[in-house]
Amino acid sequence: MAPLTSWKRLIRYVSKDGSIKYGEPIVSGDKPDIDALAQSGKLKVKVLEGPSPFEAKETGEEDEVKTLLGPLTAKDVPIVRCIGLNYKTHILETGFDLPKNPTLFTKPGPAAGNTRSPVPIPPLGQPKLDYEGELTVVIGKDAKNISKENALDYVAGYCTSNDVSCRDWQMEKDKAGMMPQFTFSKSFDNYLPLGPAIVSPQVLGDGSGLRLTTKVNGELRQDSNTSELWFGVRDLVAFLSQGQTLQRGSLIVTGTPGGVGLAMKPTPKFLKDGDEVEVEIEGIGKCVNVMEFEK
Repeated sequence: MAPLTSWKRLIRYVSKDGSIKYGEPIVSGDKPDIDALAQSGKLKVKVLEGPSPFEAKETGEEDEVKTLLGPLTAKDVPIVRCIGLNYKTHILETGFDLPKNPTLFTKPGPAAGNTRSPVPIPPLGQPKLDYEGELTVVIGKDAKNISKENALDYVAGYCTSNDVSCRDWQMEKDKAGMMPQFTFSKSFDNYLPLGPAIVSPQVLGDGSGLRLTTKVNGELRQDSNTSELWFGVRDLVAFLSQGQTLQRGSLIVTGTPGGVGLAMKPTPKFLKDGDEVEVEIEGIGKCVNVMEFEK
């Protein structure tokens, strides 16, 4: 099947004139550091226009990036499907058995946020704040009852993301209830920053074999590879589309590897006000955000 998009990499950015646009980064090699180019003021793009990121096409113009944004806004994302416990290392560190089927929870569209923007942390989310570096799949057209063999025909691309989490509201009985719950504890606005680009399967195939790292204030916390996903991208698209429609723009957040703050020994290392979290996935790039505690 023909590629879903005319572009191989798409970013959303603020232009020098202050307008917000789509663009395809003008880069060389298969592992460009889009974030570093943007931070240094050296990122240039081929301008893309269209009613949505998925329909955006080249205009023939080039432009310079003033500020790099996340590639998707809340209006682009009808729902976020998240997979819990999908790396063997993370499953084992949390004490659960290896699953026979994916564990699903959801986030609303307004959880989608921008790289290089502060993540606002409401007061109830501040005591046990945690990070989860993850590969996110962007669905490019409606999909239902899809086979593993055809799964990539519905994938527009991949982003780097941070599944920001409040562990007390996830795990503690007086807050989460009698069983651990994920949705409320991870669904605050901008609790899924995305960046720096959507990278097409034309470049990354099924998203396997990519190194994933997470750093907190420069300290390496997570270091894994997407080849260690218990359920890969094809598995997830096929499973999640059974009996239900994966709408265009919906996201599948594929899970996090070992090394989250909750599991640090001898004591957990939760995020504090002003901490910077940098998630990087090979071939996609960095998503970088500072945690900003609200009063």
